[in-house]
Amino acid sequence: MKEHMLRNRNFSFMFTGRILSNMGDSIYYVAAMWLVYELGGSAFYTGLAGFLTMLPTVLQFLIGPLVDRFSTKKLLTIVQLLQAGLILMIPVAHFIGYLNVAVILTIMPVVSMMNQFTYPVQTAALPRIIKKEQLVKGNALFTFAYQGVDMIFNALTGILLPLIGAITLFMMDSAVFLAAALVYSALRLPEKKSTTKRTLKESTLQYKKELAEGVMIVFRSYLAIFLVASVVTNGAIGATYAILPVYTGESAGASWYGWYLGAISLGLLSGAMFAPFLSRFPLGRLTITLYLLGGASWILSGLSGISIIGAILFGLAWLPIGATNVITGAAIQSILPPHLMGRVFSVVASMSAVAMPLGSLFGGSMADRWGSGIIFMSAAGAIVFISIFWLSVSKLRRLPRSHELSAEDLHLPENSHSTNIG
Repeated sequence: MKEHMLRNRNFSFMFTGRILSNMGDSIYYVAAMWLVYELGGSAFYTGLAGFLTMLPTVLQFLIGPLVDRFSTKKLLTIVQLLQAGLILMIPVAHFIGYLNVAVILTIMPVVSMMNQFTYPVQTAALPRIIKKEQLVKGNALFTFAYQGVDMIFNALTGILLPLIGAITLFMMDSAVFLAAALVYSALRLPEKKSTTKRTLKESTLQYKKELAEGVMIVFRSYLAIFLVASVVTNGAIGATYAILPVYTGESAGASWYGWYLGAISLGLLSGAMFAPFLSRFPLGRLTITLYLLGGASWILSGLSGISIIGAILFGLAWLPIGATNVITGAAIQSILPPHLMGRVFSVVASMSAVAMPLGSLFGGSMADRWGSGIIFMSAAGAIVFISIFWLSVSKLRRLPRSHELSAEDLHLPENSHSTNIG
């Protein structure tokens, strides 16, 4: 099945572009966060950097109608070119003697805003280029590309940082995004054509209508209940990413920061790889069990300190997130009408991500007062909370296997142009 999908020209180019985009994201994020830590010397600055980087994800719902309306090929290509240019500004600032924390903190959220287009565009395009029964494996492959590349390049960037420096890495990163733009430009997808030409006013009104439609679908369905757990999870993730440079750097250094980021990616990747197997179990009971085990592993990692064992346990804690993201994402993709895909996924991503920048800012600020270790263990408690939350909500606890889910199970619109779900 995987070989068949990779022989699909559009899927192959999308998959290759995904790998290159993720390479660029990994190199940039690790180098930028470490540079902020070096220039600022405080967990507050890493927390602020995380807040600014994650803040654009909250606005992703605004992108949904654009994803549904404009050319997939053009959006992906233009976004990669813009990211390449923005990242190149950091080495330029260094060479003219103007590089400081403020420059990094200004560029980071702009690059992150550009990146918000990539994943909704790919998520919305996937059902158009592969068959419905391939969606779980297609999403697993995309997640494999995402987390596999993250695992390798997070660790590799951490190793290379003390050897060649962040500035050289930024120049390499710009070239990677240029390569991604070339790959995406080779896609051959049918253009999305509007049946009627609209004035600017009409287009604005239509945009607002489609945006409201996406919000309405999410909050009139059981996806709204999913979001409660997602907010808690993402708050913990935001805090963890903010304090990780300090948590590892205080006793180890840049290389251990890279290894712990690599452990996150390995855990998410493992979860994605096991998703096709795990999808045969009822989603409710599966989520409860996985998050309980993941939280316990995270706690044991904190008790083990910065070590190989600590990194392994920390990576295992992320397996539930990787598995459930793939399984639930594929289930919703198979249920939603294609014309609603971009706006609904963008609303879900924005609403679930709202806690990440706040968690990052809170985690960075509180780490200066309480210590990074306390924040690390608090995040572990949040993962355990997800298991308890799903157990306590009967609608979540009783969810069937992902391939047995129907629009009625989640109170979503049927696969038609009707969106009346009231």
